[in-house]
Amino acid sequence: MGAGPSSSIQSVDLPQLLCCACVEQSTVAMEETCGRYDTVLDPGCHFMPWCVGRRVAGYLSLRVQQLDVRCETKSKDNVFVTVVASVQYRALADRAYDAFYRLSNAREQIQSYVFDVIRASVPNMNLDQVFEQKNEVARAVEEELAKAMAMYGYEIVQTLIVDIEPDEVVKRAMNDINAAARLRVAAAERAEAEKIQQVKRAEGEAESKYLAGVGVARQRQAIVEGLRRFVPDEKSVMDMVLATQYFDTIRDIGATSRAATVFIPHGPAAVHDVAAQVRDGVLQATTHTPGTVAR
Repeated sequence: MGAGPSSSIQSVDLPQLLCCACVEQSTVAMEETCGRYDTVLDPGCHFMPWCVGRRVAGYLSLRVQQLDVRCETKSKDNVFVTVVASVQYRALADRAYDAFYRLSNAREQIQSYVFDVIRASVPNMNLDQVFEQKNEVARAVEEELAKAMAMYGYEIVQTLIVDIEPDEVVKRAMNDINAAARLRVAAAERAEAEKIQQVKRAEGEAESKYLAGVGVARQRQAIVEGLRRFVPDEKSVMDMVLATQYFDTIRDIGATSRAATVFIPHGPAAVHDVAAQVRDGVLQATTHTPGTVAR
């Protein structure tokens, strides 16, 4: 039986019952008297005698708020792209009347201006320019919003272009182009590395053959000098040197893995014929050399 009065008291807002209004920090309230604007209430507790028609019409936050706007448009090279703009704004305390009474929905108003500026700026740029000049697009949006929202008591703190999303097919194509360019550079670098290896290998082989030739020449010279000590006849020395070279050549042909089968006459007479042919060739070359007298 005592539940009736208790429930009726709880249904009434306590500050309203006590004829007072509490305004939180970073917030202002609009006071009206009989439906007409009276004053702006700052944060704190205010006496509000509702019995004479005074009431709080609403509250207005003075904090910085953020609105993310996704706008789809087309670039100059006919690529559809979604631009995401992040707008940070706040209501001005000294323009609270305009912010509360002159604008019914600030977020929708800001979104409309962002759409208008982006769809006017991006179609004049290629897709690459949109990525490169996103700061210019953000600056254009901020300037337009600042002029438009100032008359409604709002300040645009900052505007950022936080994301640029091309169509998925275009994104894959751009990745393929980038991958192909990197593969081309990698192939060029790989070819250059192989070229350097071949050059260095050829230089090493040339140096090795040069040193081998020097060693063979010194070997032949040592053999000739040794033979001269015991064989006074130069012809015999030459024959022995030629025979030694002949046998060394036969050994080298048999030792290499890429040698083909070679049939040559072999024996003392063949060695003598080879020595005679080489000696005759050397003598003929010496005879026909200008300024050389054959002995």
